[in-house]
Amino acid sequence: MNVEQQGFSNQVLESAELPQLQQIGFEKLDARYMPMRKVAHVLFWAVVVGLILAAKFQPFYELPQPVQSNLNYVILIIVGIFLVTLAYIHFADKNKKFALRQQDINYHCGLFFYRTISQPILRIQHVELKQGPIERRYNLARLQVFSAGGEFHTFEIPGLDLAKAEQMRQFILAHKDTQLNG
Repeated sequence: MNVEQQGFSNQVLESAELPQLQQIGFEKLDARYMPMRKVAHVLFWAVVVGLILAAKFQPFYELPQPVQSNLNYVILIIVGIFLVTLAYIHFADKNKKFALRQQDINYHCGLFFYRTISQPILRIQHVELKQGPIERRYNLARLQVFSAGGEFHTFEIPGLDLAKAEQMRQFILAHKDTQLNG
């Protein structure tokens, strides 16, 4: 019995016949994601600047003169980094999108360098929902997808409404083994 009689086929596919990435039908992240990221970003840098100012004005230990004279420059540099990263977050988060299809889950991100990750549902080992304190406040979650054979998550979709993330997780768990039998 030869290979073709066993049902194996490996036909050449023409590149013009392949489906286009635009046909996937990506969904944007929840509208609350960008404000949540900006709030988290502001809080982080406010803590950093607060710690530097606390060190500068604390009465217990006098900082050496070179450190004191350069602290204002350090604060200016930090404010510059804050503004640049805030602008990056603003524009990069607009490009984050996902698609859950019958056979796979896809995630697209990037501002200067685009990245699209596709994971067949059949190869998904498990799925986790994650929420930090700020995400809980905004009722958002991150969906982490773990592929078979890896101990770290393959990718993470941030900025999902908690109910939608739970539905996606349930769909993936319910369908990851059914394709073996279908």
